[in-house]
Amino acid sequence: MEFVELHSSLREGKGKEISKKLREENLVPGVVYKKGEETLSLKIDRRSLAKALHTDAGENVIIKLNIEGAKKKKERTVIVKDVQKDPVKDHLLHIDFQEISLTEKLKVKVRIIAKGEAVGVKQDKGVLQHVLWEAECECLPTNIPEKIEVDVASLKIGDSIHIKDIVLSEGVKVLENPEAVVFTVEHAKDIEEIVAAPAESDAQEPEVIREKKEKPEEGEETEEGKPAKEEKKEEKAG
Repeated sequence: MEFVELHSSLREGKGKEISKKLREENLVPGVVYKKGEETLSLKIDRRSLAKALHTDAGENVIIKLNIEGAKKKKERTVIVKDVQKDPVKDHLLHIDFQEISLTEKLKVKVRIIAKGEAVGVKQDKGVLQHVLWEAECECLPTNIPEKIEVDVASLKIGDSIHIKDIVLSEGVKVLENPEAVVFTVEHAKDIEEIVAAPAESDAQEPEVIREKKEKPEEGEETEEGKPAKEEKKEEKAG
């Protein structure tokens, strides 16, 4: 397991305006918490944080977090619990850290990837279906797998790999349903029929008769429940 050092500073104040100002200065607002202790508000350099999150461990990286301005425990061992990103620009907007102990087990999500090419795909022109993309695991922080590799080379059409078939390293326990399907190989024709079925049902749906007015009359309620006059004022103000 990889350890990364990251510098942060205490953040004064809360709210959208303060967070917006921090982002304009290329700082990311965040918090660090531990059960039974005070939650601290932080600000972190955007580039440094992005670099810390782009290791092979991804968001499961263990971070040595240095907190400038903290009265006690200026350095804490943490993991990432939540990351908020701009859906359009993919910029980091906010991050939550949880302080951990290296001697206590925790629960994390680990991504699952396929290894090899299924014989049912190579020889019989089947389609490999990746059903479960990550699995919740319980282990010590130092035993967190970077990924779970599953060998799919022996899969024929109709074969599946379940959670119970996956062997992980010692000390790592998978918490998912043992019968949950992770990978399966199916006939390409079966996949096409499943995809085509919704399209056929959509074509049979009744045509919408009611037409929406382009511009509601003043005093009339819009679909959002606001009078049209008020809506016009808001448009003018914006």
